[in-house]
Amino acid sequence: MNKLKMNIQLFAGTTQSIFDLVTAPEIGTYYKALKQDSKPYFGQELFPRKKQLGLDLRWIKGSKGTPVVLKASAFDTKADLRDRIGFQEVQTEMPFFKEGMLVKERDRQELNKVIANGKQEYIDLIIGQIFDDMTTLVNGAEAQEERVRMQLLSTGTIKAATDSKLYDYDYNFDANHKETLAGTAKWDDLANANPVADIQRWQDKIEDGTGVRPTRAICTKKTWNYLMNNAKLKADMNPTGAQNIIMTDSMLTQYLESKLNITISVYNKRYSEGGVTKLFFPDDVFTLIPDKPLGNTYHGTTPEESDLLGETSVAQVDIVNGGMAITTSKETDPVNVFTKVSMIMLPSFESIDEVYIATVA
Repeated sequence: MNKLKMNIQLFAGTTQSIFDLVTAPEIGTYYKALKQDSKPYFGQELFPRKKQLGLDLRWIKGSKGTPVVLKASAFDTKADLRDRIGFQEVQTEMPFFKEGMLVKERDRQELNKVIANGKQEYIDLIIGQIFDDMTTLVNGAEAQEERVRMQLLSTGTIKAATDSKLYDYDYNFDANHKETLAGTAKWDDLANANPVADIQRWQDKIEDGTGVRPTRAICTKKTWNYLMNNAKLKADMNPTGAQNIIMTDSMLTQYLESKLNITISVYNKRYSEGGVTKLFFPDDVFTLIPDKPLGNTYHGTTPEESDLLGETSVAQVDIVNGGMAITTSKETDPVNVFTKVSMIMLPSFESIDEVYIATVA
């Protein structure tokens, strides 16, 4: 595929098997080419990826540098075949995410037809469709990274569920750095709420306790609109005619930067789970953060990387994004290629004490 700078070369009448065509290194190359011009998730800026050997949570820090506590665990199971972004299991300490899919006999028959036809564009099209399916697994792993990072920023914990178990990671978030507004203080009470005073109070509390004043915040568009339509805020911006002001995003951004020295990132990106579209960061939550990385997204060594990398007779493995293992292996009955993506991943949160989480509506 020229536009993706792929190295896959197929020719009319080729006798290459599907096991030669659909391999972990080729899928990895295809994925990297697709990602060259795409923007990374917001959480990757705040929690850059970092590799560590093994699974040890002693390196995953929460409040005051203490280790994260895992409240449940499960062991060896086979990768599920499924379409959704899922949390499958926990192995040892760090969570082990693993999903797979098949290149089926029908896919191979379609490939046979276009190879016999001899037209490269058709061959590229079928291979592209197969590889697009495979890369959805890596995209799902990236979305899983972002989901847990945004959970941390909106709740101070990470929770993930299988059909039978709930896994709960306790980062020891300071309860004094959380608040749930009530009554007329709720930001959806546009006439009475005073969000500027709230934000100042939360900034002061973090600064008093840590010496660091948060200058950034995260919220969704819905929460941002509470600020856009707040009566007290409009009156402060235009005392002589608050009701006549036509607010814009840039006006509000400039006002908040001048008034509070704070920059708000409005984050409305979504993912799909079980056929349901969900926000990575929830509505009605406003999180203040310092202007620096908050921790790292640690990737441990997967069993595939540890035991199968280089073992081409058993399977082929390629590592992308610093720790996501793409693995392809042969299935002979029925004849197909089994592809799975696995990762062992958990964010650290060294700056957790400099973060304030408010439920505002």
